Amino acid sequence: MNNNNIASKNNRLLSIDVLRGFDMLMIIFADRFFANFHQASQTETSAFFATQFKHPIWFGFHFYDIIMPLFLFLTGVVIPFSLNRRVNEIGNKTKLYPHLIKRFAILFFLGWIVQGNLLALDIHKFQIFSNTLQAIAVGYFFSCVAYIHISKKARYLLFTVCLLVYGLLLEFANVPGIGTSELLPDKNIAVYIDKLVFGDFDDGYQYTWLLSGFGFVATTLSGLFAGEILRSKFKRNKIALHLLYMGFGLLLIGLILNIWHPSVKKIWNSTFVLLSSGFCTLLLVLFYWIIDIKGKTKWSFPLKVIGINAITAYVISHVVNFSEVANFILFGFEQCLGDYYKAFADFGGFLIIYLLLWYMNKNKTYIKI
Repeated sequence: MNNNNIASKNNRLLSIDVLRGFDMLMIIFADRFFANFHQASQTETSAFFATQFKHPIWFGFHFYDIIMPLFLFLTGVVIPFSLNRRVNEIGNKTKLYPHLIKRFAILFFLGWIVQGNLLALDIHKFQIFSNTLQAIAVGYFFSCVAYIHISKKARYLLFTVCLLVYGLLLEFANVPGIGTSELLPDKNIAVYIDKLVFGDFDDGYQYTWLLSGFGFVATTLSGLFAGEILRSKFKRNKIALHLLYMGFGLLLIGLILNIWHPSVKKIWNSTFVLLSSGFCTLLLVLFYWIIDIKGKTKWSFPLKVIGINAITAYVISHVVNFSEVANFILFGFEQCLGDYYKAFADFGGFLIIYLLLWYMNKNKTYIKI
């Protein structure tokens, strides 16, 4: 196989779609499956996986903490591929804004459907800002604006400023009624700002979104930096090496900062951005090396099917409980599988989603925003 032809006709690297498919597999299947499997088996091994596929209560870092950042990171990776030609060819760069604003609005609206309780048609249950798609919308919009209007060095400076400003606010800002912000639940400035602005429409789960926007933008920018490396004129082995340096560099800085400013996924603080972006970059290197450099692609087809329609997979998996749908077909197996039946139904639900995505791919139906 000619490695130079692994990129698709529209200049999309196959490894990006496959890695996005891997990310979606974790979101739509793995977390629920491992939780139910451990509930049935109660072994040390199943306990390890069940723990790694849920978020820490506050401090700490589990494998599952990579999944949401990876979604934002990959959004950033494709920005240089999708915008570079248009930025260079268009005279008035503000003409790009209608597309950016439209995508921002659609992502935000889908976030309301998925986790904002919009479909409940009850204003008392509605949440304004509470979902991954909305975090992507923020990170994507501001990263695109940065890519359109400022230089590469300025974008690296913006990344640093986002982390510094957010970190300083979390450590030193004054929280009315509490005092100096602390990196603890309900005692930090990020939680206070969300409750102040959203009021009854706050998501109420100690997750924060407004000041966390600094982190969302920084995470997406880290992906943009990786995308620029991928589009560089270096040979592919050197591209992989540069990404490797970037990944380990982000991890090292994150681990050092973690000593004084511990990682907290729920508020997406600066340490969390560095650690998660480092792991995301290393995952990208791994997939890029296997698929685009070594040309080993046959195994990746199922993940590509998921990744190429990732937004569709994410939305339908959150709106429809496919494990319950599978239960209408597989209920007879419960008498045979006992406590393992829930995990089996989760697998059946995933297969239904996959077959829908496979059919869409077969008919070249791709829902893009």
